[in-house]
Amino acid sequence: MTTLYLAVPCYNEQEVLPDTTEKLSAKLNSLINGGRISPESRIMYIDDGSKDTTWELITKLHEENPLVAGLKMSRNRGHQNTLYGGLMVAKELADAVISIDADLQDDIDAIDEMLDKYENGCDIVYGVRSKRDTDTFFKRFTAEGFYKILSFLGAEVVFNHADYRLMSKRALDELQNFREVNLFLRGIVTMIGFKTDTVEYKRKERLAGESKYPLKKMLSLAWEGVTSLSIKPIRLITVLGALVFIVSIIMLIYSLVTHILGSTTWGWTSLIVSIWALGGLQLFAIGVIGEYIGKIYLEAKRRPRFIVDKLINRTADETTEEASEETP
Repeated sequence: MTTLYLAVPCYNEQEVLPDTTEKLSAKLNSLINGGRISPESRIMYIDDGSKDTTWELITKLHEENPLVAGLKMSRNRGHQNTLYGGLMVAKELADAVISIDADLQDDIDAIDEMLDKYENGCDIVYGVRSKRDTDTFFKRFTAEGFYKILSFLGAEVVFNHADYRLMSKRALDELQNFREVNLFLRGIVTMIGFKTDTVEYKRKERLAGESKYPLKKMLSLAWEGVTSLSIKPIRLITVLGALVFIVSIIMLIYSLVTHILGSTTWGWTSLIVSIWALGGLQLFAIGVIGEYIGKIYLEAKRRPRFIVDKLINRTADETTEEASEETP
């Protein structure tokens, strides 16, 4: 019988956790009573250094509910690193792990179909949004544009898939072999291979509280995805540089012709525009190259992607403190 863990990253989620726990517990109990999953299955909340009472609430829920486990990071590391840390801990306790956000905008009824596909031999099952009618026009346009840009730049991602997915222990073991510090799981998971499938669902409104991904964080995540999965931006700079060089040759010929013809008093505008255009291009190119150099710098240090402060789990009946990931 499959032992299933739900990995739920949390950052300042005190408003939603009681309702989330009620709904996820009901789902797990129905699956346990139906013989689909083992009674050892758990909801594992992963606290990403929350500033509110999220961890205290997780501890209380753990004491009251045998299905609730908790994992506390030593400090805030961001959604991707926190989720990764939770997956690495959960894979040692489960046969399969489903990652899902604490606000439960992702439809938990899709878990049943994910389990069906897992039982039919799939190691990875992606939750894919069937519609975006609950999003604003701006959010829908930018989100879909993000996936298209990633695809254009050569990054393999599943369209309209975020981080709602099922992964088997075998797939998670292979995920651990990807050693990069700059994580973009949506792109890395697709590199694993194995048998995969998708489950479509309709996303709901957030239960309570505010979104932890405002526009600034969404843009940061998008840039992280582009620079982590593709070197095409640097190649585009090379192409752009070649085009500018061709234009400069044309301008040189034009300048020589106008000089020979004696029309050299005008051209101030084109000169200023050229200076600003070339200066902007150079700064942009240096910035993009700098991003990649910065990533190389971080990767070379081989710092741990996450550090666990506490693990509370009714199954193990113990609390592990100050455990940290070992990075070779």
